[in-house]
Amino acid sequence: AKLMRKEYFRPIGPSYGAGNSTSFHAVEIITRDNGVVSRRIEPNQSPSPLWGGVRGGGRSGPSISPVASKDDTRRSDRHPGPPPRGEGEGSSSLALAFPVVIGIVNVTPDSFSDGGMNADSAIAHGFKLAEEGAAIVDVGGESTRPGSDAVPEDVELARVIPVIEALSRAGHVVSCDTRKAAVMRAAIAAGATIINDVSALQYDPQSMETVAKLGCPIILMHAQGDPRTMQLSPIYNDVALDVYDFLEARIEACIAAGVARSAIIVDPGIGFGKSFRHNLDLLNQITLFHSLGAPLMVGLSRKAFVGALTGEKIAAARVHGSVGGAVYAALNGVQIIRVHDVKATIAALAVAQAAADPAGSHL
Repeated sequence: AKLMRKEYFRPIGPSYGAGNSTSFHAVEIITRDNGVVSRRIEPNQSPSPLWGGVRGGGRSGPSISPVASKDDTRRSDRHPGPPPRGEGEGSSSLALAFPVVIGIVNVTPDSFSDGGMNADSAIAHGFKLAEEGAAIVDVGGESTRPGSDAVPEDVELARVIPVIEALSRAGHVVSCDTRKAAVMRAAIAAGATIINDVSALQYDPQSMETVAKLGCPIILMHAQGDPRTMQLSPIYNDVALDVYDFLEARIEACIAAGVARSAIIVDPGIGFGKSFRHNLDLLNQITLFHSLGAPLMVGLSRKAFVGALTGEKIAAARVHGSVGGAVYAALNGVQIIRVHDVKATIAALAVAQAAADPAGSHL
């Protein structure tokens, strides 16, 4: 498969409209043929607010649209928009204004920047993030930092379930950051409405079937290797295209297993099996992933490459660099930003969005 000729479409030239919508006025068409990559740029014939994929525009050239054209069999079934939120278990909907800010709550002793929380402190932190404006609170009980080991299922359950129950009872939207099917089931039963799996449903053989049965939104993240070893020597032919191919394959695998396309969110996995240069290349080409036709999440908050760029060795002090990355992602149409520093991120986004669209609904 790696030797096949394949085309990719990366929207470029963003402009901004009311409601935080992002349009792109050109498309970089990338061809990979037997490992040789070539690129050309063509104007987007009908720029319109982008929630989903890139479609072929026939003789007039490629076009980015919220809905894929019916005559483009490669992308005709791609979901055009964000997953809306509905009521109760089994809903794959999640209707929130973009960009969505997800606040991180790690109920772990060893997470790279905010470990050491017990259930009570994690609940309090979750409430704080929600008060600061997080639309979703992401609760995890297993550190997936570089070098970390897997956590036993019963330990992970004991960490996350009380936190999910407390936050969801208070009316907050909760996602559960887990790789284990049993934890996924318990989390949804406890009130979580989204699953965030850093293994893209590959770690646990039962996880794909579990998510299909639960009917909840699923975040599929790319990671090269296991957290314990992923940063030792990550290698790619072309990091952006390789990650794209992986996510595209996982989307198709999920659909084949009965997961609704409208329930799928993708994350290129900044910092998960990537070098400093890999992370920068992914961020630089982040709009490529819009052509997967699924809402896109980026999580770069406090990560090592931010520290390498800013010179900040203490993870918890990487607020300013993390916010800069979040703003860049949002201005390139990324719909979901996963962060530790909710208040600072939302403040920066408010200014950036108002400046980008001064006649819009921000004022």
